[in-house]
This record gives sequence, C-alpha cells and structure tokens, in this order.
Amino acid sequence: MTSDTRERPRLTPKGERTRARIIDAAARLIYERGVAGTTLEDIRARAEVSGSQLQHYFADKDELVQAVIGHQADTIIGNQRQAGLSDAGGLQAWRDMLITTAKNAGGRGGCPLGSLGGQLAESDPRARALIAAGFEQWSAAISDGLQALHAAGHLRAGLDPDDLAVTLLAAVQGGLLLAQVQRDTRPLETAVDTVLALATSKARRSGAPRTVTSSSRDLLAT
Repeated sequence: MTSDTRERPRLTPKGERTRARIIDAAARLIYERGVAGTTLEDIRARAEVSGSQLQHYFADKDELVQAVIGHQADTIIGNQRQAGLSDAGGLQAWRDMLITTAKNAGGRGGCPLGSLGGQLAESDPRARALIAAGFEQWSAAISDGLQALHAAGHLRAGLDPDDLAVTLLAAVQGGLLLAQVQRDTRPLETAVDTVLALATSKARRSGAPRTVTSSSRDLLAT
C-alpha cells in the first residue's frame, strides 16, 4: 500500500533501509503513544537518525504518518495472506493468532490500523482515505481465503464470503477495542468465535444449535 505521492528521486539501497527504519520507529512509537503523543524528535531519537535525515525522507509529520498507515496496512495484509485461510485448519490458526497476539499485549494498543482510524478519521481526510483503503485490502485478503472454504463446503450454504469477511473484520475491530479498554481478551474471543460458529457448515448439517465457547478448539472440525 503506497501512501507517498510526492515525486522523489530513486533511493539507494542504504537510503531505502534508512527510510524503512524511520517508518518502523514511527509505527512503534505511534502504536505505543498515539499520533498526538509522538513527536518528530521522538522518532528521530528512536530511529537513530539526524534531523536533516528525517527531513530528507519526509517533508513533515503528516507525510510520515501516512507512511506509517501504509506500513501497518501492508504488515497486517501480509500476515493475513500468510495465515492460509483457504482450509479449515488455517482459519482456526488465524483465530488463535489473533487471540494470542492480543493476550500477549495484555489488550493494550488495540488494532494497529484501527487505532489510527480512531485518531485521524475526523481530522485528516488523507489519512482517513488511506486507512479505509487498508481496511478494504484487509477484508479482501480475508475473503480470498473464505472463498476457498466456501467452495470446499466448510461454510454454511448461502453465505457470501465477501460479506462474511466484512463481518469478521468488524468483529475483530470491535473485539480489539473492548479488549483494549477492558484489558481482557474475552470480548474479542467471544465476538470472533460467535461469528465463526455461525458461519460453519457443521451446525447446519447436524440440525442442532451449537454452543459457542471462548476456547472453540473444535470450531471447524469436520
């Protein structure tokens, strides 16, 4: 996901590494402290670059924040595609990865992309558009895996994988927000597990309602 629209000369490999280091440092600090709580001086110190180097790669803080949005979106989508949602085991592993990551953070931070939306959507139209594009790509990456699951009969007949992807993403975002403010991942587990349980074909084949639990270890067993 590209966010930098300025005309720039081609960077050397060393320049690319320096720019990437600045973006990574900014992403980490903004995730920890928020956009308003992170200064360019904080980023310069964390990235171990000079002020002139920072200005060479980014005209101002807004441009750097836009690069951070692209970085967070690309990271999430890359991880999403590597999760391999095209089989039932992959979907379960994706679910477990989400919960484990949130638990390891103690619920802190929320979603790296969603938290930026909460901070910038009403004050920065350019940032809002980039975040929206990131979510669209994330939803599409989820949908790609769900399409294969649907074709293999692991999802309820009649479900639209695109709609289910949006529903899952909404459940993840709401669950992460509740986990953040409550410092407890149970809302996230409940939201994701409920959507997945309702989406699977096993309950439909058995003809009986299933009990949704937070552990949900046999969620996609066939």
